[in-house]
Amino acid sequence: MIKRLIFTLLALSLVCAIGVGFWAWQGLQTLKAPVELAEPVLFEVPEGRSFNRVAFALADRGLVGNSLWLRLHARLNPADARIKAGEYEFVDGMTPGQMLTMMVRGDVKRWSITIIEGWTFAEMRQALADTARLKKVTGDWSAGRIMEALGAKGEHPEGRFFPDTYLFTGQHSDLDILRQAYERMQAVLEGEWQNRAAGLPYDSPYEALIMASIIERETGVPYERGEIAGVFVRRLQKGMRLQTDPTVIYGMGEKFKGRISSRDLRTHTPYNTYRINGLPPTPIALPGREAIHASLHPEPGESLYFVARGDGSHKFSSTLAEHQKAVREFQLNRRSDYRSFPATPGEGETD
Repeated sequence: MIKRLIFTLLALSLVCAIGVGFWAWQGLQTLKAPVELAEPVLFEVPEGRSFNRVAFALADRGLVGNSLWLRLHARLNPADARIKAGEYEFVDGMTPGQMLTMMVRGDVKRWSITIIEGWTFAEMRQALADTARLKKVTGDWSAGRIMEALGAKGEHPEGRFFPDTYLFTGQHSDLDILRQAYERMQAVLEGEWQNRAAGLPYDSPYEALIMASIIERETGVPYERGEIAGVFVRRLQKGMRLQTDPTVIYGMGEKFKGRISSRDLRTHTPYNTYRINGLPPTPIALPGREAIHASLHPEPGESLYFVARGDGSHKFSSTLAEHQKAVREFQLNRRSDYRSFPATPGEGETD
């Protein structure tokens, strides 16, 4: 009788164990079931948030059918409970298990911002301010405070940031992007400087950066960068003034309303290269790698002048007489969409 009772109890225990095990197995299988989402979902894991609270939040958002199975899985697999803080993007068809793997790996959602060649420092700051998901730290900072925070106290910010596309997460700030762009520009400029051509009229990489910014703003078609650089380098070597409109416009600041006049060309500013000798005191825009390379590898030749054709390209001349003839051809009979330099929002042309 006692043996039969023991046998019955053992049998019942075994059945219960099998039932519980099967129940748990079925539950854990739900972690492999794809989740239907009408659109991608952003899910944030705050810093220091416990795994259990994250599991409950996933269930509340409908990303997991029951948080119990996720918590049980983590109890059985402790490594899968080591999720990382950040914002994650879950898409249709993903399984809860894949979502968990993403959070353990720290595969957070990344956004991007593109800084454009030829932008000014002010335009770059505005783009950062307008970028969603990017934390704003420097909004009310002065340019000097930004440069000090970057370890470049006293440096003028114009031209110091490399134009490129930068990725960021919800944890990054505008200062983080500025730091990346500043350090990238330093690295690119130093690399190009080390491989520069011989006989250039620059005393420092910074002077090459100034020249590169002018080339960037003068160039409407990429293949002309080297030739434009050649003109400017030869003018410097001969003691001729650069006489380039983009520097005049930069020196005018907010006074520039879309066109520059002959009076503007006669007005003295530190950036009016019709009035000053040599380079302006700072860059006038953010130059890209190609413009930096051109400033340090100007094309050989004899041209000392160029005039805009009106389509973004230029007519190059080696003598003043040839240049004046080109001016009459392309400026006195301008096409309706004539431009004397590359366009940026709000800019116009020379009178």
